[in-house]
Amino acid sequence: MDACNSLRYNALKKIFSGLALVALGATALAADKVKVGFVSTLSGPSSALGIDIRDGFLLAVKLNGGKLGGLPAEVLISDDQFKPDVARQLFERNIKRDKVDFMTGVVFSNIMLASLPEALDNKVIYISPNAAPSSMAGKDCNPLFFAVSWPNDAYHEAAGAFANQRDVKSVYLLAPNYQAGKDSLAGFKRTFKGQVVGENYTKLGQLDYAAELAEIRAAKPQVLYIFLPGGMGINFIKQFVSAGLGKETMLLLPGFSADQDVINPVGASMAGLFNTAHWSPDFNNPANLKFMAEFRKEYKRIPTLYASQGYDAAQLINAAVRDTKGKLDDQEALRKALRSARFESVRGPFKFNTNQYPIQNYYVRTVGSDGQGGLINKSFNEPILRDHGDAYVQQCAMR
Repeated sequence: MDACNSLRYNALKKIFSGLALVALGATALAADKVKVGFVSTLSGPSSALGIDIRDGFLLAVKLNGGKLGGLPAEVLISDDQFKPDVARQLFERNIKRDKVDFMTGVVFSNIMLASLPEALDNKVIYISPNAAPSSMAGKDCNPLFFAVSWPNDAYHEAAGAFANQRDVKSVYLLAPNYQAGKDSLAGFKRTFKGQVVGENYTKLGQLDYAAELAEIRAAKPQVLYIFLPGGMGINFIKQFVSAGLGKETMLLLPGFSADQDVINPVGASMAGLFNTAHWSPDFNNPANLKFMAEFRKEYKRIPTLYASQGYDAAQLINAAVRDTKGKLDDQEALRKALRSARFESVRGPFKFNTNQYPIQNYYVRTVGSDGQGGLINKSFNEPILRDHGDAYVQQCAMR
């Protein structure tokens, strides 16, 4: 090689080496924004649940200045219409066309299980603000799935423990015939020590319960325990009261069936009912005091536990993006940051188990006066279950 060509070669070598270093450096740079695909049930009888999750999530983004982890946040919101096939199509669109960094939002377990493979197969992290089926806690656990809410069984395990505390001898159980319904009654039976005198799985979305109420009356249980979220619970409780069954049988509920979305339409009949939950509007920690004040200011209503979960889901993403300095392409670092859960939850103490489901406290709440002519949930001081995980974690291969 002559001197002239040698000089040209060395010059080109330096240029290409510099370009390579720039390219390598680019992979370590923060993203310019974070994109979240939010798919939820926003229409129909159960839409109040998805709307509250959405509103809680968007409130957190707003309070963070329109950002998550310091990056401008784009939240793509869509309605699954309470249809698994629609949800799956929306997941596919958000992931393949919109190139989102996270998916979230789904209310119901059957819808989530139908659409979740789109996220997991395409290596997109899913943050669940509600649905958390037992299968994903155990044998089907996945490094890309995080439940920021609770294991499906947990509220019901807490209700069973409360029934034992009240020396309840006989219970009739009622839930919809889908994964969360099956998990709910399995959870109650896991802790309850008395006799189950009847167990009935209704159609998901059912609104007329005349036949079920007749069976309950005939069974004469000391306590009726139901898991009927959204419009299902509203209709059932109204019909239960109209049938006069409350004079014979105590109604015990999980938080989903006795939250503000049920209290408001049912009205005075909710007063005095007991329910179990991981969160309550009267929690006195700083994060919850801020959440309650800002939610009521923004939306002019009392938030439900669904809203609190949407809010926490956004704050979890915010913390993880912050802790990775916005390097969203480093998924392993992002997962590690999510697992550390370095955010202030509205529920108080929160941490992930090895299956990426929460370990947290569960409380008994009772519906009472809000001091302004309405009703609101109020919690007992001591949790009925403390630092509680789930029954499936040993089946999960993640450690």
